[in-house]
Amino acid sequence: MKNIIEAAWEDRNLLSDPSTIKAIEAVIESLDKGLIRVAEPKDDGTWQINEWIKKAVVLYFPIRKMEVYDVNPFEFYDKMDLKKDFKSQGVRVVPGAVARYGAFLAPTVILMPSFVNIGAFVDEGTMVDTWATVGSCAQIGKHVHLSGGVGIGGVLEPLQAAPVIIEDGAFIGSRCIVVEGAHVGKEAVLGANVVLTSSTKVIDVSNTENKEYRGYVPPRSVVIPGTYSKKFPAGEFQVPCALIIGQRKASTDLKTSLNDVLREHRVAI
Repeated sequence: MKNIIEAAWEDRNLLSDPSTIKAIEAVIESLDKGLIRVAEPKDDGTWQINEWIKKAVVLYFPIRKMEVYDVNPFEFYDKMDLKKDFKSQGVRVVPGAVARYGAFLAPTVILMPSFVNIGAFVDEGTMVDTWATVGSCAQIGKHVHLSGGVGIGGVLEPLQAAPVIIEDGAFIGSRCIVVEGAHVGKEAVLGANVVLTSSTKVIDVSNTENKEYRGYVPPRSVVIPGTYSKKFPAGEFQVPCALIIGQRKASTDLKTSLNDVLREHRVAI
């Protein structure tokens, strides 16, 4: 399938070929069932990006036709089917939540009124809270909490090289924005309104000397919004960044650790 997808990516005329259509549909079906994913963790802690799978997601749109979908009392007019049969998958879906076909939701995932786009992978025990969005091909780990209004970016519009990755046990506070392939490590906590892009400065200010990352939050970090000064032709202005102000304690479990974060760092989430 990989060779077929790569060929169609280079020559869109192949999208009318039945074998190409069959290959693209097979990839989307495999994504929907969690058999493959756009990005996956490796044994050494790094992540492998499966670019060809992401390309298949992009190519799925032009081979689909617009249709009317009746979901009484609602009506949709779109190219994409919706996920169905949540009961058999062990996924709790509150009225108002929408997940597109081609997104994988593991058993025990909870969707409050929210949106999960095609190609996304949401692992077990994760809560997608009210008005949160999980963009196309985003990778969300186990027991993650995406708080109300969180925006997890996708790879389709505009086309991004890598998906957003939120690793196991992370807590993403209200109205956070994580886009452009930004990466949040295991059990990290983002306070309310943190914005992460691939170029966002993430500055560790918890020690006497700061340490700087770009678009990446290390595991167990506690992060709040911040600013730094930058000179422009018109003058010096404050530019957004993210500040690491501490770490979750390794001696406590996740629930206790999160409570400690709230008490010790007074982080709004």
